[in-house]
Formats: sequence, C-alpha cells, structure tokens
Amino acid sequence: MDFHVKNIGLSQAGKKRIEWAELDMPVLRKVKENFSKKKPLKGSRLAACLHVTTETANLMITLKAGGANVVLCASNPLSTQDDVAASLVKDYGIPVYAIKGEDNKTYYKHLNAALDTKPNITMDDGADLVSLLHTSRKEAAKNILGSTEETTTGVIRLKSLAANKILKFPVIAVNDACTKHFFDNRYGTGQSTLDGILRATNRLFAGSTFVVCGYGWCGKGVAMRAKGMGANVVVTEIDPLKALEAVMDGFRVMPIADAARIGDMFCTVTGNLNVIRKEHFLKMKDGALVCNSGHFNVELDLAGLKAASKGKRIVRDFVEEYTLKSGKTVCVLGEGRLINLASAEGHPASVMDMSFANQALAADFLVKKGKGLSADVYTVPQEIDKEIARLKLSALGMKIDTLTSEQKKYLASWEMGT
Repeated sequence: MDFHVKNIGLSQAGKKRIEWAELDMPVLRKVKENFSKKKPLKGSRLAACLHVTTETANLMITLKAGGANVVLCASNPLSTQDDVAASLVKDYGIPVYAIKGEDNKTYYKHLNAALDTKPNITMDDGADLVSLLHTSRKEAAKNILGSTEETTTGVIRLKSLAANKILKFPVIAVNDACTKHFFDNRYGTGQSTLDGILRATNRLFAGSTFVVCGYGWCGKGVAMRAKGMGANVVVTEIDPLKALEAVMDGFRVMPIADAARIGDMFCTVTGNLNVIRKEHFLKMKDGALVCNSGHFNVELDLAGLKAASKGKRIVRDFVEEYTLKSGKTVCVLGEGRLINLASAEGHPASVMDMSFANQALAADFLVKKGKGLSADVYTVPQEIDKEIARLKLSALGMKIDTLTSEQKKYLASWEMGT
C-alpha cells in the first residue's frame, strides 16, 4: 500500500484518539453498522480530500466498511493530525497522503496521488480535487460518477463551475444540508475557532474587542461564542440582511476600515479574499491579533502586510509577529490558515457526527442515483437530512411529537379556516 505520512510510529496514539472520537459519533456509528451489513459502496473507488482529523478517520472507516476502496489526502497543509494519519494507514489499511505543515508542492503532490488511484467518487472540503479534475487532471474526470463537498467555500467554487456550464459531473453540496451548516458551521466553528485562538495565544477574551468579519453561519457561531467569553463583539458585513441580523442579535456593525482601529482580535469567516487588507493592518492597535477561520488563507492580505512590515518573527507556536514600519506590531495566527485546525483539533466529534453522516449517505446516494443526475450542484435529499436529525435526537435521548391523523388532514386541506 502506497502512502505518505510523517511517522508511522505515531499510530498507537492516533488509534486511541480515533476511538475516543468514535464514542461521540453515534449517528455515523449507526451508518457504519448498516454499511457493514449491506456494503452499498462495494466496488467504488473513493478519493477524499478532507482535514485529516479523528472525526475524518471515522468517516473513512465507515466508507471502507461500506465496501469502498478509500484514499485520503489533506484539504489544508496545517490541518493534518499526524498520529491519526499514521493510524489510518497502519491500523485500518487506508492509504493517506498528508503531513502537517507540508509545503505547497507536497500538498499538490498528495492531491495528485489521490487522483492517481482513479476514483469514481471524490469527497472534497474546499473543492481542490474537483478543481484539479477540471484543469490539470481532466483525463481523470471521465471516471467520476459524482462528488460531495463539505464546506461553504467549496460550494461557492462548484456553483461557479456549474453557472459557467463547465462542471463535468454531479456534486452533492453536503455543506447545504440543514444538519450540517446549522450545527457544524455555527456550533462547531464557533467553539473550535475560539479554542484555536486560545491555544495559540492564551489571551483573555473578557473585556477585549473581538471583530468578526462575515456573519454567515460560521460568523454567527464565532460571534456567539466570543460574546459568551465576555468579549465586546463587532461584526463587519457586506450583506444588509446579515448585517441587520447581527444588529438584532446585539452586536455592533461597522465597516472593517472602522473596526480595524478598535479591535484587539480579528477573525475572518467570509469565504472571500483580501477581507483584511494592507490599509486595515496599518490602522490596527499595537499587538492586534489577526486570524482566519474561513477555508483558504486568502482572506488575509498577507502579501500586503509583509510589504508594510520591516520584519517578522515567530513569538509562539502558530503566532507570527509582524513589525510594521511605524514600529507597531500585528500578530498573525496559524499563517492565516484555518485557526481551529492549525493550532487546535477542529470541530468536536459530536457535531462532525452529523456532517460526516451526511457525507457517507451522500456517497451512497451517488452510487444509487449518480448516473441519472446531470452535471450540477445538488442539495442533500431532505429525507437524508431529516433521518440524520432523527438519529441524532434518538442518540441524545430526545423524543418529539408526531402529527395526529386529524392534524395531517388539516394541513392537507383548504376548507377549514377561521
């Protein structure tokens, strides 16, 4: 078996952590039990480009249990947990191409190694595999039955491909499932982002001014958790509806040019590029902390910051201190990459339980229905979404009401009124 990990000797520690995460993933465990019996993915070759974490490991194990030949590479150079990568190879027989801190050349070498296995299903977090299949690896696209996409940034890229009529195969936008973005993006990103900032800096949130750039589901989660830690939260937005929602949720809203002057900590979660630019860095307080929790590191204009600086140094793990020509300093966390994975462990297993159950069932859906789908971006079927919610409620020991026959009749009729 071909693979490329940092140190296969780390596998024992990785296996323990994988097993620990599995304890908090009851929905995926139920899917794995069903997959083990029915083997719905038998004969499928599946290449996954995801953050190599304990939760992802349990997804890979589930897909293999379903009969798929699985290979995994990292979707971000800093998100790999090296002990998990080693365990997947040694203990579970799953090829992995991922090393935490890999350079850009190695990152793309790993992406291509995954595509060299000639997959017929791809699973992305950021659409990097799909992007290669539409550029330098077009010959491999003819084998693809379909793909799934985990994150908002990837869905944006895929919808652009579809809008331009160049998407070559159907893609299931797992990110758009209610049981994904309502929970993973809000509660997962919210908690894990603050965890990453705290681990990197050990700074106090209470009393600080925390600027959240973007008030989508991830931004809502980050703002909520920062407020809960006692921070004075400021939101920047371009969408008037989201900005109004932030105001109604109790946050100050202003342009980033104004927020740059007052913020102590900044976090981008927009999915766009150059959200915090050179002119904003120049306005910041001495010692301001800046990080990103969007998928790609393009949200921070690091080239502009470098041009405005006379030097930089690493002052803590995952903290780079830039000294501006004025003498002020700005600290960038995790190289501007996903801070919740760069300096922490990513989302808790209980929330990834639903996200990865969506991924597994979306792969099952593609095997069954993929040949009948045109090349477009699709949402997860509602019956899958609701079944995952039902399983999660059951695992939590919660019950809900059901409609009576009288209520069903009323909802289906027009005759009964006031």
